[in-house]
Amino acid sequence: MLRALTRVPFGAQVLVGLVLGVVLGVVAREMGPTADGDNWLATALATLGSSFVALLRTIVPPLVFLAIVASIANLRQVTNAARLAGQTLLWFAITALIAVGIGLGLGLLTNPGRTTSVDASAAEAPSSTGSWLDFLTGLVPANVLGLQASTSAADDGSLSTGLSFNVLQIIVVAIAVGVAALKVGSAAEPFLAFSRSALAVVQKVLWWVIRLSPIGTVGLLGNAVAQYGWDALAPLGTFVGAVYAGLLIVLLVVYPVLLRAHGLSPLRWFAGAWPAIQLAFVSRSSVGTLPVTERVTVRNLGVPRSYASFAVPLGATTKMDGCAAIYPAIAAIFVAEFFDVPLGVTDYLLIAFVSVVGSAATAGLTGAVVMLTLTLSTLGLPLEGVGLLLAVDPILDMGRTAVNVAGQSLVPTIVAKREGILDEAVFARTNAGDPFADDADDTDDTDHADDRRDESTVAQVPSTTEDRGEPARV
Repeated sequence: MLRALTRVPFGAQVLVGLVLGVVLGVVAREMGPTADGDNWLATALATLGSSFVALLRTIVPPLVFLAIVASIANLRQVTNAARLAGQTLLWFAITALIAVGIGLGLGLLTNPGRTTSVDASAAEAPSSTGSWLDFLTGLVPANVLGLQASTSAADDGSLSTGLSFNVLQIIVVAIAVGVAALKVGSAAEPFLAFSRSALAVVQKVLWWVIRLSPIGTVGLLGNAVAQYGWDALAPLGTFVGAVYAGLLIVLLVVYPVLLRAHGLSPLRWFAGAWPAIQLAFVSRSSVGTLPVTERVTVRNLGVPRSYASFAVPLGATTKMDGCAAIYPAIAAIFVAEFFDVPLGVTDYLLIAFVSVVGSAATAGLTGAVVMLTLTLSTLGLPLEGVGLLLAVDPILDMGRTAVNVAGQSLVPTIVAKREGILDEAVFARTNAGDPFADDADDTDDTDHADDRRDESTVAQVPSTTEDRGEPARV
């Protein structure tokens, strides 16, 4: 039976997980809470979903570090790595500017703050806020692994300490180590060989974790349905509708137009990126989805791994069209209207500015709430307005994260196409909907083939500087 199950396409397995998750979530919600808290089914779904995301997040630090170090080694003969990085950041900004423009237009059109029936007593300032200094503090690694410790108090008064990581800091450390390895020269070859070997091992473990995606999807979506339902939508219906309309316009209109403008098929891109987009929707975690996003960007969309391993992790921390552009634009207009604070042209320009560069300023922190507080504080709007929107935040977060991850896959694809390094044969292949179709038994052969393609493809990028025979400058 297990052998027959493995023959079912991966996408079909996830689709079954989506349906089963909704059904079990509805059942759990109908069962209602017990005297001790959530019922057994709701608890099981929550545990299943959180455990899957925890497994994905666990693999992120070694994957990002090893992939970037190995990628810098592959780029040693290329003089335009800085151009690739610049193009990536430029397209991050371009797509964010388009997204925030759509958000502002929908906010002005729908007037969500004047049509809401939410109770003003729900206004409450959040516990964490964003500031412009967060970008600088987020860049400086606290330690070589980019790990952070936090202590929280439980209801019974006991204290627990947990570890988290900052992807942006891991990227900084990995780039520094990779460039240092190039500068050292032949003495670093054993280290680079170890990095490549360790990366192959991490990718194998990642494959095992990702194969659990259908089961994780059941828990994640089931828990979302059981916990949140749709009861909170009524008072904020116009606001929720405006946000989701903006998300759909960006995902289904803006992104396809940009792809078509670069001679790429939107349908092929959606087929290739869909595994990451749907996992982002149910997991509500760009960082948790990062391994899948990077995988589909390379395997399905034809972006060289040596470039994708830099662009995708960077996008997971700074490329947030959903959380950092559409949502704060509409939410800022909502808060201003609710508290009767007039906004002028300068204020709308400030919203656009914060949306384009603010996601970098909050890269060391997490959550759309932090980004919203940065926007509100920049405009001088009451931070208490954040509390008005918290009831529907989980429902919005599903769509926001899906668009975030879609953009994190889109920009590397566009840049790779513009720079002539996109493998269009991979982009157009028929099995693009299943990024793991070739890996059911072993990933080693295909991974090495990808590495060889990376070295030969990236080396063809037109250089804008004279080749002085020096190592790549990243």
